[in-house]
Amino acid sequence: MKTTPFTSKHIALGAKMAEFAGYNMPISYSGINDEHLTVRKAVGVFDVSHMGEFIVKGDAALDLIQRITSNDASKLVKGKIQYSCFTNETGGIIDDLLVYCLEENQSYMLVVNAGNIQKDWDWVNKHNMGGAELHNISDKTGLLAVQGPQAIRVVQSLTDMDILNLKYYTFVKGKFAGLDNILISATGYTGEEGVEIYFEDKDNASDIIWDAVFKAGAAIGIKPAGLGARDTLRLEMGFCLYGNDIDSTTSPLEAGLGWITKFSKDFTAKSILEQQKATGISRKLVGFEMIDKGIARHGYEITDTSGNILGTVTSGTQSPSLGKAIGMGYVTIAHAALDTEIFIKVRNNLLKARIVKMPFV
Repeated sequence: MKTTPFTSKHIALGAKMAEFAGYNMPISYSGINDEHLTVRKAVGVFDVSHMGEFIVKGDAALDLIQRITSNDASKLVKGKIQYSCFTNETGGIIDDLLVYCLEENQSYMLVVNAGNIQKDWDWVNKHNMGGAELHNISDKTGLLAVQGPQAIRVVQSLTDMDILNLKYYTFVKGKFAGLDNILISATGYTGEEGVEIYFEDKDNASDIIWDAVFKAGAAIGIKPAGLGARDTLRLEMGFCLYGNDIDSTTSPLEAGLGWITKFSKDFTAKSILEQQKATGISRKLVGFEMIDKGIARHGYEITDTSGNILGTVTSGTQSPSLGKAIGMGYVTIAHAALDTEIFIKVRNNLLKARIVKMPFV
């Protein structure tokens, strides 16, 4: 398994470790519910250094990004970030990603999912006919996410950059915890205020940043949080997880990502998705809450009252914030309306659930 710059920290703290996307990652420390509620009420810190980062530079950079992503990157200016996805030739999602504009029309950073780094890197290179300069900096980039209502206060105390007024989907770059060239962004995956801290993994930068953040947050109960809490937090917000809620067989339109699918430019699968939009999709990603007792898990069938299959659960959990079981899944359009009664097949039992509006909290 690969390690991150913080792996030794997790092990020293007694984290429950497990393989995720090829990395030895912390799943939990004090427990998923405790970490989840800490992020909702105070501040939690996630090691997300397993994410992938690509630099795309040069006169051909924007053209390449425009051709391989669904959103319109030409709208980006320096300091702005965009949520987007790579689409394949059949209209499915290769990956969802973030596009950072480092220098307008000249330099960008693509942040991709850990399990898709090699696949995404191959995809970007395959379509680089214009000769954009490409650098895969994933292995030398550390990334810490500080999330929660007290997160901004903690981070601001360690920098002169204006974090208090950092708008959603923007970033700044400067000195942090005494280190230069630290990029701090506000994209979030928990639904809470917070930032992501990107740094080059050299000269003990990881130790300096980790120790400074935890010292700054000690008085307000800062805690490390693992991937378990990250998953329950994102699910409460209705955020998609690649490999669960979106994959190479799901289209952005089916997944409710029409807002990042811009037909004003040419990109892979544009014609297929235009046709989907014109004729209508046959299934849709919805959120639901359980009425009967039980937890819906990835892969469980969604049925009607007679047991006829309507779709499949993609994500499900017991919500720590709500105290009830929630989930997401794809169902046929005819059964996708809010308040529709559906059933989750758990072993041989049909458990009642209801389609609800997302986010759940």
